[in-house]
Amino acid sequence: MILLEGVTRDFGPVRALTGLDLAVRRGEILGLLGHNGAGKTTTIRLIAGLLQPNHGRVRVDGLDPVADGPLVRRRLGVLPANAAVDDRLTARANLRFTAALFDLPRPGLERHLDVLLDRLGLGDRADDVAGTYSTGMRQRLSLARVLLHDPDVLLLDEPTAALDPVAARMVRTLITELAAGGSGAAETERRARTIVLSTHDLEEAQRLCHRVAILEHGRVRTLGTPAQLASAWGNDVEVEVHPEDLSATLALDPVAGVPPRRLDDQHVRFPGIARIEVPRIVHALSGAGVRVYRIEVRGPSLAEVYLRLHEAEDTR
Repeated sequence: MILLEGVTRDFGPVRALTGLDLAVRRGEILGLLGHNGAGKTTTIRLIAGLLQPNHGRVRVDGLDPVADGPLVRRRLGVLPANAAVDDRLTARANLRFTAALFDLPRPGLERHLDVLLDRLGLGDRADDVAGTYSTGMRQRLSLARVLLHDPDVLLLDEPTAALDPVAARMVRTLITELAAGGSGAAETERRARTIVLSTHDLEEAQRLCHRVAILEHGRVRTLGTPAQLASAWGNDVEVEVHPEDLSATLALDPVAGVPPRRLDDQHVRFPGIARIEVPRIVHALSGAGVRVYRIEVRGPSLAEVYLRLHEAEDTR
């Protein structure tokens, strides 16, 4: 649904993207992660047709976002990091204005507005001027504008950054439903949307995204499902033993080159262990006569993977 091939983008002497290759499948939620300046916002602006690449090509459903701008924009919903609403208008008037821009049919429009405003928790403030809204409410109204014309592709830049926990959960649920084919303009319609989610919230990315792309200096440093990225770093195997057996545990030979590390008087950890090596740890503990109370195998979270990649970059 979205394709970037060999995309390079310069801003004067600064190179924001360098030969970026990225493909997003229909119905997929792809997370864009990376430090400030990694190229996330530039990538979104290129997909939206707000920028043109210096080299390479960008396609949305086979269309060029610049050459086929009007057709692409009818398929796109773009949520910027800062809420895009007119503070002089009510929430309902903001949506009516957007409906006019997209030439949406009038029959059934008011009901559609009510459903959308209620879905985003704004129904009871629909006729209040947006300038009286909190930052989080303005962000939800901005999302309502993005969803109004029922786009096939959503480009979301930090959609929950300004929201309180309850509103953030509401928006995350909506994002999941949209990707799965629900929450369409018509109650009977089920059509999977493609979503690119740029976020610094790594827990949110792990919870929502089918795959994540970690950008670094304008390139894709790594790409895969959260589970795939975690597996590349191995698992942490934590063992709880009888306190009298701690010394015997620490004296075990390294497993896959990894010696046990003491956590406290009863717990040790074997970090970065491939899952296939876990039985060797169990066998070694048993052979040493260690009394084991608990073994936990835990893969690193997406946040831990991200930080380890960043630390690896700093040491290069």
